[in-house]
Amino acid sequence: MPFLALFLLCFIAPIVYAVHQSLHRTERTGPLGLGGQEREVFAGLANYTHALADDRFLTGFGRVLLFGVVQIPLMIALATVLALLLESASARGVTFFRSAFFLPYGVPGVIASILWGFLYVPGISPLVEIARSLGLHVDFLARDTVLWSIANIVVWQFTGYNMLVLISQLKAVPDELYEAARIDGANAWHIARHIKIPLIRPALVLTTVFSIIGTLQLFAEPMVLRPLAATIDSGFTPNLHAYSEAFVSNNQHVAAAEAVLLALVACVLSFGFLRLVGQRGNGSDR
Repeated sequence: MPFLALFLLCFIAPIVYAVHQSLHRTERTGPLGLGGQEREVFAGLANYTHALADDRFLTGFGRVLLFGVVQIPLMIALATVLALLLESASARGVTFFRSAFFLPYGVPGVIASILWGFLYVPGISPLVEIARSLGLHVDFLARDTVLWSIANIVVWQFTGYNMLVLISQLKAVPDELYEAARIDGANAWHIARHIKIPLIRPALVLTTVFSIIGTLQLFAEPMVLRPLAATIDSGFTPNLHAYSEAFVSNNQHVAAAEAVLLALVACVLSFGFLRLVGQRGNGSDR
């Protein structure tokens, strides 16, 4: 009962309230709507229609989808390589490197974005100065590169977390499997490819689903970098657009509709990925 109460209060209630807000609008009285009274009236799907008709909101969706298509496979692949290297029989300094790779995850997203912001701004960034000394012109905050600069922050911050999830799955693999493989003549590459990677498949699926949801919720990094990059506007990501609608335009009902749409897209993509992986798994089993 205590768990159920907390679940209803902290999870179900906010969802119900967001859906309720998305189906209503605020009606104000007086000349030009500047009267002292206001009330909520049922609006049906008008807020959803308004959100879907906003080009910036839809462009933000396309941007985060492109972001996810590139960033998620790169991050999961890097986390897998690090996990395999740290769990190899010849690995040295495992505790130190595991802590070092996980450390960025302990840095809040806002602080991480501020730190990397200093590394992106010309005149301050040592990276830009090094590139100039090599005869290269690099602008990390330009229109064509700022999305990938944000992707770099996300990869830096969350690769270590995903690595630990994969390592925990690897530790559950019985050592007898590795010994049997070595007796049969398998080298480290064969063991990694044919034993370790197939057996950590559930962890790979889990981290990928979490990454899909996190990508659609992209907010802190573009919000912090926005004063540094003129190309980041209020519609850069769907989450940033919903925030602007609620707290800048004072239109919380449209913001609630956008939040519900964002949650629906996250559910569709997550369950679609799980279904796709499940079908492939069943096919390989047969």
